[in-house]
Formats: sequence, C-alpha cells, structure tokens
Amino acid sequence: MSLWTKVVNYHDELVADADPRAVTYPFMDSLVPNTVSIVAYLFIVLYAGPRFMRDRKPFDLKYVMILYNLFMVLFSAWMCYEFLVCGWLFDYSLTCQEVEFESTSPKQLRMVRVCYLYFLSKHIEFLDTFFFILRKKSNQVTFLHVFHHSGMAYGWWFGANFSAGGLGTFHAPINCLVHVMMYSYYGIAAMGPRFHKYIWWKKHLTSMQLIQFALTIGHLGNVMLFHNCRYPIGLKYLVLLNGSTLAALFVNFYRQTYIKKAQLKRDQQNGKALSGTNGHAAGKPLKGD
Repeated sequence: MSLWTKVVNYHDELVADADPRAVTYPFMDSLVPNTVSIVAYLFIVLYAGPRFMRDRKPFDLKYVMILYNLFMVLFSAWMCYEFLVCGWLFDYSLTCQEVEFESTSPKQLRMVRVCYLYFLSKHIEFLDTFFFILRKKSNQVTFLHVFHHSGMAYGWWFGANFSAGGLGTFHAPINCLVHVMMYSYYGIAAMGPRFHKYIWWKKHLTSMQLIQFALTIGHLGNVMLFHNCRYPIGLKYLVLLNGSTLAALFVNFYRQTYIKKAQLKRDQQNGKALSGTNGHAAGKPLKGD
C-alpha cells in the first residue's frame, strides 16, 4: 500500500467518524479545503505577499479596515451571545460537559451552527495579516501572529467536526469577547491619529488575552485531572497544547513589548539625568569654589 493510499484511507476514516450534524455544512466533509486554505495563507504571508509589495507603496485601506473591523466586532459579539445562550450561560457544566452528539434539539443545532461559523471566522481573520502586508506593516506579521491564525483555523476544523459543543468550546465565547475588544481597537486605530487618544487601553487588551489562555488551560486542566469526562482525548490535548503554546508566546510578547520597553525607557531617562548632573559638575567652577 502506497503512502498516498494510506493518507487517503486515514482521511476517509477520519471523516466517517465526524459528527453527522456538522458534515452537512460546506467544507466540513473533507479536511482538504481547510488544509488548502491554510497552505495558501502561509504562501501569501511568507512569500507571495511580501514579494508583491516589495516595490510598491503601501495601500490606503482606511475605509476598508473600518468596515472590516466593524463587521468583526458585530460578528464576534453575536457568536459570543450564541455560545452563551446555547450552553455556557444556562446549561453547561464547568467541570464536565460532554458533547450531545445525538441531540437534534433546536438549541443544540444552534450550537453546532455557531461552532461551524466560529471555524469559518478563523479563515476570515486571515485578512488581518493580508491588511498588514498591503500596508507594509511587516513588523506586525510576527511568528506569534501567523502561528495563532493558522493554528486556530487548523484546530477548529476538528473542533467543529468532532465536538460541536461540550467542554472544548469553553474558550470560544471568551475568545469572541476578546475579539470584540481587539477589533474595536483596530477599528478606532484605523480612523486616524485624532482618534488614537481613545485607545489608550492597548496594554490591557494583551492582559485580557493572557487571562483568556489562563482560564482555558485552568478549565481543561481541571477536567483532565479530576473528572472522568467523555470527550475526544485527542481534542483535549490539542486544545491544551494550543492554549499553552499561545500563552507562552503571548507572555513573551508582553514581556518584550511592555516590560522590557518600560525598563529601557527608565534606563534612558536615568542616563539623561545622570548625564545632566555630570555635565554640571564638569562645567565652569561655581563662584566661590
């Protein structure tokens, strides 16, 4: 049996075990579209995009970005609401919430739908990176940024297909709430310098992201250590690994962006003060010396 045949057989077996409620949605009955989308994203971000912009001036995307960020704020807020009312606000257990695979109740079908739309939103968010490239903001296209976008898009195909609901969606409404704040920030920033005084809370946005990962890791760690909860074991480890990796990367980003820069600024100010003192001492002697 060839390697390609083994891959095809594994893919077919994988899809055969998927939630029948989820595979009715577009792009969910095969891993191929999701994989192609992510590979295309990486190709554009790492090669084609920078090459295309190499000899071009940055594009002015002010109004496109305002509309895009407004859409993402509203879409994220709606998904947060759906995750909450379909389970986490009233019905779901924080200690052990299994997936109701057999349920066809209106509420559970809504949960399947919002899981699918949340998966799609991770591909829509690829536009974040494309906008950075078109505006020649290459400093924003970091390893953390690209890893986060591609990893979430890849992982949530499995999440929507094999666990549409249940404990693995705990982080989704939290993430949507963070995205409401994040895209509000980007939208206001896109409106121009005179509005930048309203986005003084950038540092707190990063803190919210760190709290998000802490809650996700704490919740899943508690479930895995202290509760015998039926849930796809592979997805447990996938969510835990993804959350832990992103937490480590965001902690490093926070340290580099805020703590080290603040320390450098203090050192520079102390250096100037010391230089001024030395300059006075090295000047002309005071009268009477």
